[in-house]
Amino acid sequence: MRSFKLFALAAVICATASPALAEDKPVLDVYTYDGFASEWGPGPLLKAGFEKTCNCTIAFTTSEDAISNLRKVQLEGTATKADVVLGLDTATSGEARATGLFAPHGLTPEGLVLPWSDPEFIPFDYGYFAYVYDKAKTPNPPTSFEELIALPDSFKVVIQDPRSSTPGLGHVLWIQAAYGDRAPEIWKGLKPHVLTMTRGWSEAYGLFLDGQADMVLSYTTSPAYHAIAEQKDNYAYAPFSEGYVAQVEVAGILKSSDQPDLGKAFLAYLMTPEAQKIIPTTNWMYPVIDIGDELPAAFGTPPDKVLPIDEATLAANGRAWVDAALAALQ
Repeated sequence: MRSFKLFALAAVICATASPALAEDKPVLDVYTYDGFASEWGPGPLLKAGFEKTCNCTIAFTTSEDAISNLRKVQLEGTATKADVVLGLDTATSGEARATGLFAPHGLTPEGLVLPWSDPEFIPFDYGYFAYVYDKAKTPNPPTSFEELIALPDSFKVVIQDPRSSTPGLGHVLWIQAAYGDRAPEIWKGLKPHVLTMTRGWSEAYGLFLDGQADMVLSYTTSPAYHAIAEQKDNYAYAPFSEGYVAQVEVAGILKSSDQPDLGKAFLAYLMTPEAQKIIPTTNWMYPVIDIGDELPAAFGTPPDKVLPIDEATLAANGRAWVDAALAALQ
């Protein structure tokens, strides 16, 4: 997920070790997205925590979105400097796996709050895609996609491009999972309500906060940011009766890494209580282990109705679903 602070200031990326220090300690190169490595994201705290025990240095290389990181690794191939890619999700991990560039992590995750058996990727947080709205401006939000598209065309939403944004891709999967063969019909009905389709999440959320749209595609956890960081309780997510699609963010090690053991240790660290307690109020997502009272009450409980997405079905049909959605919006 993106850092909300990016609306105010540009992301400040974690400093890497000085040349002299890099000579003394091994460097773990991690590709991730801007918000993760910004000074308000979880990156700096996770970097500091892991470096206390690894006698190493973590160097972050960032792109706007996780999909951009995947494209970067695909272009670089085995020549990539990345040891770890962090921030892919369960909608993109299948494509990443198919590149043959990722190595088995060899870990046995324990204590996770979600089922997991992926040999190449480990989870580090999760959330659910949802439309976020301002209760003061929209006291009666739509409670389904069908109710949304039945509203006057003046009711506007901001969404993200599924070709460049993981929430944008998740939006496609959400509608597909909820409506199946009727998905193009829903997209066609949604078209008059789309103010714009942005490249990434930050731009979309910024337009919403500027008051240019009634709702924005984001996460069920987004209101927790406003409640905790801003002491504002006027944001909520629309309670869609269809249910929700989960996004599980993951990390994996490249086969070409010259620090495979260090990469494995970092992946293991991401699932520890120390690391997981950092996630909620920096990346504004749910932790993948139970952290008890360390999870602020503002996060509430995850939605009860979750729509499944099968990786094999996604691999076979994902591109066609995206193409159909884009065609309906033209």
